[in-house]
Amino acid sequence: MANENQLAAEGCMAIEYSVETCKELQAQFEASKLHRPLRLDRYDPGDELSYEITGVYPAHKGQVKLRIEKFVGGGFAGQVYQVRILEIDWADGEVASLTVDKLFAMKILIPPSGGSVVFRNLVYAIGFQGPFQLQTNPAAARAGALWQKFIRRGAQIRFGDTAAVNDILSTFVDGTLGSCGELSDWVDGRTWRLEVDDRLDLLKKWQKGRAVDESKLGSPEYRAKRTFMIDFVKLLHDMGAHEFARQYEWSTCKSQPNCLKLNEFDNQPDKGLIAVDFRAGLALLPFLPMSPGDFKLIGKGLARGSLVQFDRGDLDKLRKFVAEHREQFADLDGAIDELETVEDIYRNSLPDVTHNHVRLLYSGKLWGTIFDSAVTGWRVRNIIDDENEKKLRGSKLKTLMFFVLGLIPLLGTFLRKVWGRADWRRHYGSLLLNLDYFKQAIRGRIAEKLIVWHRAGRVTEERARKLLGKPKHFLGHLLISFLPVGLHRMFTDGKFAREKLHYIFVRPAKLYFDADLREQWLRDMVTAGKKNHLITDEDADIILGQLKEPYIQKYLKSLAVHVCTLPVTQVVSVFVAIWYKVANNLSWGDAWGEMLLILAGFQVTPISPGSLCRGFYVLYMVIKERNFKDYNIAVFLGFFKYVGYLAFPIQMAYRYPVLARFMAGHWATEAVHIVPVFGEKGALLEHGVFGAFYNYPLTLRKRLEARAVKRANIPSRCSQVVLLSLLSAGVFVLAANLLKNNEGGLPSLKDMWYLSLFVPLISGALVTRFAGGMTLGRRIASAALTGVLSGLIYGIYNLMQTGSAKSLLWGFFVFAIFSAISAVIDEMRHYPKLDD
Repeated sequence: MANENQLAAEGCMAIEYSVETCKELQAQFEASKLHRPLRLDRYDPGDELSYEITGVYPAHKGQVKLRIEKFVGGGFAGQVYQVRILEIDWADGEVASLTVDKLFAMKILIPPSGGSVVFRNLVYAIGFQGPFQLQTNPAAARAGALWQKFIRRGAQIRFGDTAAVNDILSTFVDGTLGSCGELSDWVDGRTWRLEVDDRLDLLKKWQKGRAVDESKLGSPEYRAKRTFMIDFVKLLHDMGAHEFARQYEWSTCKSQPNCLKLNEFDNQPDKGLIAVDFRAGLALLPFLPMSPGDFKLIGKGLARGSLVQFDRGDLDKLRKFVAEHREQFADLDGAIDELETVEDIYRNSLPDVTHNHVRLLYSGKLWGTIFDSAVTGWRVRNIIDDENEKKLRGSKLKTLMFFVLGLIPLLGTFLRKVWGRADWRRHYGSLLLNLDYFKQAIRGRIAEKLIVWHRAGRVTEERARKLLGKPKHFLGHLLISFLPVGLHRMFTDGKFAREKLHYIFVRPAKLYFDADLREQWLRDMVTAGKKNHLITDEDADIILGQLKEPYIQKYLKSLAVHVCTLPVTQVVSVFVAIWYKVANNLSWGDAWGEMLLILAGFQVTPISPGSLCRGFYVLYMVIKERNFKDYNIAVFLGFFKYVGYLAFPIQMAYRYPVLARFMAGHWATEAVHIVPVFGEKGALLEHGVFGAFYNYPLTLRKRLEARAVKRANIPSRCSQVVLLSLLSAGVFVLAANLLKNNEGGLPSLKDMWYLSLFVPLISGALVTRFAGGMTLGRRIASAALTGVLSGLIYGIYNLMQTGSAKSLLWGFFVFAIFSAISAVIDEMRHYPKLDD
């Protein structure tokens, strides 16, 4: 099972809240003495639970009592806890690995989020025409656990160590949450550490399978993980676990957190990798790929005859693999027989038209299993009680009627509760006939809802207690509870709103003027970085030891300016959108679409009002201090949106490499984690962003330094500036005369936009190509000068012909920018080959 870092990646990370407050609210619900049970979506630390468990293999049964140590997180596949076993009472033999007072991971196969449950179940139902079996069918949960046992043994054969796959120990049914679950070893591990690498060029060649000098390769931990996962996927396919392999396919870009690195091998990049997660959350539908790698997986699935993919394996291939390694699997002889039995129940528990085909038309056994498993699923999910379970098992007609009721929106859920459970019938009856009970039910429902809101961060401890006794105020909250948590809290909590606005608008200014606050800001980031494994304790000590140095203070002050610019673009975009509405005298209804387009446009433009503020500040510092060297990277990156936030962390790389690495990692990963699913901690996008914004500039600088050395003895050339300026201007003159309008007037640069773009780009690239031994700065300046001269020449010609200076002004400005950009891009793309 996974640790907190990996499970945070699954989509629902623990939020700080008061367990005591939740217990108080739960006590209030119980004090209402309702006939129905409390509806829970997850457990809290300190909760003690008891389960009837069954060992995976051997399948010994027992009763276990355990305590929740902490909620780790959850996603579509389920919710995970760290638990400590308090007592075990075995009935017929024991599972040696399950011992008292030891930590384990517990996964309950139902998401803690109601929205995730609905989406997961919908996708699964489309694919298999039934409920999510890992949650509702103990046979399905057993099948997955047994597959993992065999995969673990296969890993011992392929990698020489069973520790390459986490051990799953037992399965159980949680009657409170209504789901199957499993216990496995607790893994003390992490995702990956973002590594400094100034040879990304070699890393890319290595990824493509080209021969490189491995002694010069960087990113050892990244390479080890990629190699392990690729080899592990091959093992899974060799064993017949084709659809389990989807959890480790590198190309999905979200599989990387499923493989952790044990902390005991923290400083050994090539050791300590362990596969921890084999429970898929979402079915892979052929028309709904959810990652880049899914396109390939869909094709491979179709080739195997699997139109919808989830966790189906090939038992014949597994038996063949086991037979080829009989000695290593000698103690699992009975396990493969049980796997075949539970797989048969699992696969026949659903209509699954893409796999069962015409069997649905004639197979009595198939339909018998479907009906029986449906009843089992309803019992697991607490939709029916023991008495009605017996009745439904004895009548296929009643089972079919119960199923049909569930298809009725909203009303179907109510009717099933009335039919399936005596306690809910009594509850609904009392609501109708007893006014006092009705009032108590309202109070109980409020307490129940407040538990969910408090855990999510929608209400504080104090507000939750107040709302419990104020139904009218609670109703106000309920009406806006569809909003995201932050907005709900902003609209209902004045103190929270003031703190948020202060944080966004006032705190950045304080950071600029208050050195102590800036230092504390960095200390807080370092503390968070240590917690999230972005930085080691040793590196943290180095950074904190440099806090008082003048350059650190300068860079922190500049970072404060960057933070100040964060809201600028949003404020300007809203102002422009409102101005557009007012200027055009439009109603809100008519202007809504255009205003949204304006807001969206500000988000996607590479240069924004905020980035311009940031860039001009850096330029101001260069001019003020007459110091280009200490700002040579930031002065360019600062003008670009999103990338600009990393300008100063990258700038610090030479003077303070440890701090630079941490700051780049911190800012890049904080930004990328906003992205749903693919932005999770430890996933490929996180690594790619860090590489692009930190390691790529280092690689580029190394290349540029090598180029400067090779150019040192080559004479500089500048004659091409004049020649290319004349040629570029000549192209515009020729094109303008060819495109004269009916009245004989010359076209504007807007009419020749394609030439205005491509001619400066081409000339800028050619200038730097023929510059000989000219330095980088002079090359870019020469390219800009070429753009200025060509724009000036054509502008004067246009002025003489039309009397308008518009083309002169625009050409002077636009041609210079595009030519300089072209020179920069050319220098970045075409560098001399280093010794690999």
